[in-house]
Amino acid sequence: MGKEVIRVVAAVIDHDGRYLITQRNSNAVLPGLWEFPGGRVEPDEAEDAALAREVKIRIGVDVFVGTKLGEHLHEYTNYQVQLTMYSCKLPEGAHPYPAAVADLRWVTSREFLDYDFPPADEKTMSKLLGLVRN
Repeated sequence: MGKEVIRVVAAVIDHDGRYLITQRNSNAVLPGLWEFPGGRVEPDEAEDAALAREVKIRIGVDVFVGTKLGEHLHEYTNYQVQLTMYSCKLPEGAHPYPAAVADLRWVTSREFLDYDFPPADEKTMSKLLGLVRN
């Protein structure tokens, strides 16, 4: 029997050459690590709907889900994570805040290396860096 595959979506939100990243809460799986906002896709849920829902929960604002940027399957000890990243935009005048995350920051792609990300995110971020060099 194979490992459980957990589908996860993440929003790559850019504004003036900076990208929004969030920090996981201390009681979360992989606490304190940084990631693009998003979360788990529920069974029978469309990825764009899951992403909009999860972003609203985590940073308190709506998001316009755009094109798929990439995906990656990462194997952990007891499960696998299928991570899909989407280009997203915030509505005019939206002000994200850490509604259900420890913190959030706007960083340049060069600053990604200054933050610790979960292993599943690192491979997809490498692909992303190829797309967004600044």
